[in-house]
Amino acid sequence: VTYTFSLSPADRPELEIQWGDNTSSIVPRYSKILLSDFYNKNTYIGLHTYPGPGIYIISMSDQNRNEGVINIPNSVTVLFTIKTTLNISAIVGSNSTPILTYPPIDKAKLYNVFIHNPGAYDPDHDSLSYKLTMCLGDNVLPIPGYTFPYADNSLTVNPITGDLIWDTPRQTGIYNVAMLIEEWRFYKPTKHYIKIGEIERDIQIEVVNSSNIAPLISPLPDLCVEAGTHINFPVFASDPNSDKIMLTAYGGPFIVPNSPAIFDTVYGIGNVTGNFVWNTNCSHVAKFPYLVVFRAKDNNYDVVLTGQEHVNIKIVSPPPTNLTLSPTTNSVTLDWNACICSQAKHYDIYRRCGPSGWNPDSCETGVPSYTGFVKIGTETSTHFLDNNAGIGLPIGYEYCYRIDAVFNDEAESYASNEACTELVKGIPVITHVSVIKTDITTGKMYVEWSKPTEFDTIAAPGPYKYLIYHSPDYWGQSLQLVDSLNDINDTIFNDSLFNTIENPYSYKVEFYNDSIGKRFLIGTPNIASSPFLEPIPDDNRIILNINKNVPWQNYRYDIFKLNKTTLIYDSIGTTNTTQYIDSGLINGITYCYKVKTIGKYSIGNFVNPLINFSQEICAEPTDTTPPCSPNLSISSKCDLYANHLNWTNPNHSCADDVMGYNIYYSSTLNGEMQLIGTINNPNDTTFDHFPEYSLAGCYYITAIDSFLNESRNKARICVDECTYYELPNVFTPDDNDQNDLYIPGPYRFVEKVDMQIFNRWGKLVFKTDNPDIKWDGKDIDSKKLVTPGVYYYICDVYERRLTGIEPRNLTGFIQVSFLKKSGNE
Repeated sequence: VTYTFSLSPADRPELEIQWGDNTSSIVPRYSKILLSDFYNKNTYIGLHTYPGPGIYIISMSDQNRNEGVINIPNSVTVLFTIKTTLNISAIVGSNSTPILTYPPIDKAKLYNVFIHNPGAYDPDHDSLSYKLTMCLGDNVLPIPGYTFPYADNSLTVNPITGDLIWDTPRQTGIYNVAMLIEEWRFYKPTKHYIKIGEIERDIQIEVVNSSNIAPLISPLPDLCVEAGTHINFPVFASDPNSDKIMLTAYGGPFIVPNSPAIFDTVYGIGNVTGNFVWNTNCSHVAKFPYLVVFRAKDNNYDVVLTGQEHVNIKIVSPPPTNLTLSPTTNSVTLDWNACICSQAKHYDIYRRCGPSGWNPDSCETGVPSYTGFVKIGTETSTHFLDNNAGIGLPIGYEYCYRIDAVFNDEAESYASNEACTELVKGIPVITHVSVIKTDITTGKMYVEWSKPTEFDTIAAPGPYKYLIYHSPDYWGQSLQLVDSLNDINDTIFNDSLFNTIENPYSYKVEFYNDSIGKRFLIGTPNIASSPFLEPIPDDNRIILNINKNVPWQNYRYDIFKLNKTTLIYDSIGTTNTTQYIDSGLINGITYCYKVKTIGKYSIGNFVNPLINFSQEICAEPTDTTPPCSPNLSISSKCDLYANHLNWTNPNHSCADDVMGYNIYYSSTLNGEMQLIGTINNPNDTTFDHFPEYSLAGCYYITAIDSFLNESRNKARICVDECTYYELPNVFTPDDNDQNDLYIPGPYRFVEKVDMQIFNRWGKLVFKTDNPDIKWDGKDIDSKKLVTPGVYYYICDVYERRLTGIEPRNLTGFIQVSFLKKSGNE
């Protein structure tokens, strides 16, 4: 679609389209519609088949860009180019590009904020984002010399609404700006939106200077409505100059294929009112709101100006209805009526413990996480079994559910009614697993449960039997049968003669019908473990971690410590978390603890509170906290081939028992650090290191305290190699045993060199890789002494540095001369 000035002789009955696959087509004009302000809307339709998947840039260029565009140099000679990026892939699937419902031609008033919106609508309900970009010219590239229009404050594009906001124009004239509209689709495997296409719109804005004031439209609230709602609201516009007003609207709701919205253009003088009407239905359900833009245009004799207001309308699917629950002893079956909007692809099921009290508002879809509901499954039918992923739901809770319908674009319906239920009490419910004696061989455990009361006595007439199992862990991973009880009212078991010091114990109670010829399992409750106290010694304190696996909720933990005088455990504190820290202790002294847990089931008909005790456990606090790290500084002593290390004593700032230091070193920047020295005097804070191969290296220092805790590694401090290798500039190879060989000064840590010496005409006279060089002054070819004069050298010196062997380039001159012997010699 293009827009052209109708009074211009330039016309394009056909256009060339570049399809992005190295092919093009001449596409004829399908329609030409005359718009207001002397503009034509030209629509071209072409058909093209692509060779296969790929990303294709479809473009069109036209030589008829307007003359005099201020922000495009010599604009009349610059191609007008627009493009669309098409992504063909199995991941994307079928796709329709966004439709821009408002023409790219607008007028702005000098020194006034200008707003333009393209009214984009995506037929597939994909997500759209917007950004400012540069206008395109030849070869679908940004126009050379193009500049964005100057603004008093800013020129921006709202990435969500698509509003182009120019705040504010400073100069009259015609401007071209471009907007990139990106299309995004939710990709379920990654749970992210992926970009599936983009279109670039070239917009012309004419800035005028006028005393006219643009019409105003009264602000409109955004709407969220249920599909099937009849939307009808008035739109008010007024003109400060009492000019005649034309009130129009555009946007996605007017071009949807099924039951589009209606807004008849209305005219009035000074004030005007129009009505927006939309009979919504399920085909309008979408994840993102529809944008409707209202524009009021005056007919001022000076210049025509427009006011704009927009509203977002979100259409939400009605919820699934009549959610009902059917509980058993360890599961809940959910049934509901299908969503009225039949295009829903599936239902999401959510669960929480206890009623939520949540009443969603009109714009709240799905089931938000803040409500406490957790998604537990997805279902395409209207029936769902919740058995806690096969492990069974624990009894003793009120389970509440909601569901919602989900659509292809990930739109969610309103949430269903909330339905709650308790499980049928047809199995034993464990209430106590408590340590009553702590011993490595003769430990004892108290186990109690609530008897079943709601099982089917016709199917299971009795007699009944409990089978009791225990396992030395939290989760019943090694269950062994330890006893059985034949009385349904006998709900207490004392377990004994096992180790209650080193392990927690978990229990399971199976409930059987035990009649002759009709023995079967009626049900099994969830496994429950004893509380197990884990002490972690620390410096002058002991950290107590309380571990357990129980089907009820513990809401308090009372901590007890053995009084060594009375030999009674005294209460020392209470916490509602599973950790308690007993501080102010003396290192090396033994302290003993146990914990009392206090909890309950969330529904009635059970013992309340549920009190259980852990084992008794002892520990000694010890200093396990590393001291703070010293601060290190390094200087290289190049003449001594040594690195001098100096660091701070932590005892002077952040520690009190540092006894010594460890020194670590690596010859390279990222190499493994090796221990190269230990100092056992905390006041000795210097160290000289004489590396074997190079002064380049990295170091860090750690402090060791009286409990042999080592401080954490600080960032390594590195030094690079000193530069030793130097070449002389005078050489006298005259066989007088003085300066007869050209050699460097004293050096270290050089692996090799690439030395080349040239005469004044550029001929190579000597080369070597020996760092000692040892040139005797003879030509490499003739083997004779070179003539006296100035020679040029290039030398790459390969030295050991932090990053490994690196070359350093040297260049310079050598004065070769021969000392003349005196006549007396």
